[in-house]
Amino acid sequence: MVRRWRRVENQLGELTTIIGLGPPHPEGPRPANDYLLVFEDESSRVVQVPATGEVVLGRGEDATLRLLDVSVSRRHAAIARADNHTFVVDLESQNGTLVNGERIAAPRPLVSGDIVTVGSVTLIYHSSASPVVARGSLDLAQLRQRAADELERALVYQRPLTVAAIVLREPVVDRAHVVEAVALELRRMDAVAWAADDTLLLVLPEIDSDEATARGESLLEAVEEVAPESARIGVASCPVDGCDVDTLFAAARAAAVAAPPGAIEGVGRAVRTIEVGDRTVIVADPAMARLFQLVERLASSELPVLVCGETGTGKEIAAYALHQMSRRSDHPLVSVNCAAIQDTLVESELFGYERGAFSGAVSAKPGLLEIASGGTVFLDEIGDLPAAAQAKLLRVLETKRLLRLGDVKERAIDIRIVAATNRDLSKEVAIGRFRQDLFFRLSGATLWIPPLRDRPRELPLLAQKFLRDACMQSGRAPMSLSASALRRLLAFPWPGNVRELRNVMEYLSAAVADTIVEPWHLDERIARSSESAPLAIEPEGTPPPAEPPLPNGEPAPTFRPLAEEIRELERTRIAAALAAANGNQRAAARMLAMPLRTFVFKLKHYGLRRTDEVRG
Repeated sequence: MVRRWRRVENQLGELTTIIGLGPPHPEGPRPANDYLLVFEDESSRVVQVPATGEVVLGRGEDATLRLLDVSVSRRHAAIARADNHTFVVDLESQNGTLVNGERIAAPRPLVSGDIVTVGSVTLIYHSSASPVVARGSLDLAQLRQRAADELERALVYQRPLTVAAIVLREPVVDRAHVVEAVALELRRMDAVAWAADDTLLLVLPEIDSDEATARGESLLEAVEEVAPESARIGVASCPVDGCDVDTLFAAARAAAVAAPPGAIEGVGRAVRTIEVGDRTVIVADPAMARLFQLVERLASSELPVLVCGETGTGKEIAAYALHQMSRRSDHPLVSVNCAAIQDTLVESELFGYERGAFSGAVSAKPGLLEIASGGTVFLDEIGDLPAAAQAKLLRVLETKRLLRLGDVKERAIDIRIVAATNRDLSKEVAIGRFRQDLFFRLSGATLWIPPLRDRPRELPLLAQKFLRDACMQSGRAPMSLSASALRRLLAFPWPGNVRELRNVMEYLSAAVADTIVEPWHLDERIARSSESAPLAIEPEGTPPPAEPPLPNGEPAPTFRPLAEEIRELERTRIAAALAAANGNQRAAARMLAMPLRTFVFKLKHYGLRRTDEVRG
C-alpha cells in the first residue's frame, strides 16, 4: 500500500508539470473553504478538505472518510493537495472512481462543482478560493488564467464574455488534431484547452451567448470531421450565468451534457424546474440537483429526516417537498417553529391538554402533533426545544403514542417527523443541551443544504424569479436586473441566504420606479462590502505597479481610473442641476433627462441630501 501511494504521489508531481499548473505559490497554500458534500445511502453530510495532505475514501478503518457502501473498496480513492491544487486519485479500487461520469485512470484535477462517484456514493467538490495559476502555464491552467483575465475585463467594462464546452461522444486519442480543427473556427482573441479526454473548454471574449450559439454549428462541423460524431456544445455567459471562472466552466459543461447529440444549448437546458405542490423549485447547482433526487427517494420512506443548513437556505422547502412527494400529501403538514414558542407553552402546544390540566384550561385541546395525525410535522429550529419536551417527543417517536397534559390515557398517532436546525446538534449533544438519544432518532436520514453563496449558478435565476413574482403580486410592470446589478448580487455573501434574497427582490418591486434595476437601487439593502469585485486579488492599499517608460524614454503619463472620473462627472452634474433648480428634485431630474426615482437614489448614493450641501 505504501508503494502504491508513492506511485500516486509521483503521478501527482508529473501531472502538475504536464498540465502546466505551475510551481507552489510562494505564500503557501491558498486560503479556501474547500469541502465535499457527501451523498451516501439516505443522507448527505459535509466533509472539509484540509489545506494540505489528503482525504482517503474507503470502507477500511484507516480511511479518513469512511464509507459504508459495499461497492467501495477499503482504500478506494483519495482527495489530495499538490502544488496548491486539488486532485482526486483512484487507489486501484475494484469498481473505479468517476469524475463527472468519466472513469479516471490517473490523478485528476478538481474544480468547484465537479461530481466524484465512488461506488454508489456521490461526492460534490466545492472550493471558494480563486485558483493560483502561473501566467506562463499551458493548457488548462493557461485557459483558467485567460478566463480570469477576460472575466475581470468583462465585469469592469461591462462587456460580453461567453464560455463554451464541447463534449464529445467518447474520449479521443489525437487531442492535437481536434484542437487544430476547432482553432480554425476561432478568432485570435479566443482560447481553447482540454478539460478531460472528452471535453474542450473555450473562452470567447466580446461574444454573448446568442452569438456563441449561432457560431456553434461551425464548431460542431469542425469537430465531427476529426472526432466521433454527436458532439454537444453548452454555452454560459457572464454575468447572467456566473461571475467567476469555476461557475462559468461548470455551467457550460452542464449545459453541454444536457444537450441532445449534435446540438448547442444554453445554461437554461441544464436548469431543472420542480413543481412541488403549489410551489416551484429551481435547481441548477449540482449539489442541489443531487439533494432533490435524495428528497424524492426519502419521500417514499417513513424515516425521520433532519434537515441542516444555515438560516434561510430553504430547509422549509425541503420539508415541504418531503411531504408533498409522500403518501401523506393528502393529510396536513403542520409546521412548528420551536424557537418561537415560550418554554412554558411548548408541551401544551405540541402534545395538547385536557380540561383543568392547568389554570385557564377551560376545555380540552388537541396538540399540533395530534392535529397532524396521518401527515407530517415539521419541527423547525429543533435545537431550541426545551429538555422536558425533548423527552416527551422521544417517547412519541418510539411508541407512536402521545399523552395530553392532564390525561392518563395515551392516544395513538400516525405522524412523520421532519426536523430542521442551523446548529451543529452533535456539538449540542456534547455540551449537554440536546439529548443524544433524540438526536439519533431524528437523524434517521440527514439532508445538508448548501448556503446560497455556494450556489452561484442558482442565484441569478432565483433573483429573477423572485423579482418577477413580486411584480406580479403587486400588479406592476415586469422588471429586469442589469448586468452590473447582477454582479453586485453575486458579490454579496448573503448571510440570510434565499430568504434574504427574496426580501430584497420584494423591496425592489415596491420601491424602485424604474423597470431596470441598477446597482444604486441595491445600496440601501445590501452592505457596502458587495461593491468589491469578486475577482479582485490585490490586497486593499496595494500601490499600482510602475508603468514602463515610453519608447522615447520619457516616463509614461498616468491617468485616473476611468470609472472614478465618470462617477465624479455624474456627481458634479447632479449637484449642478439640483443647484440650478433651487433644490427642486423633480426639476433637476428633468434637466438631466433622468427618471425621478433614479435621481433620488443617486442623490443618496453620492451623499447629496440637502440643497445647502450642493450649493456650498
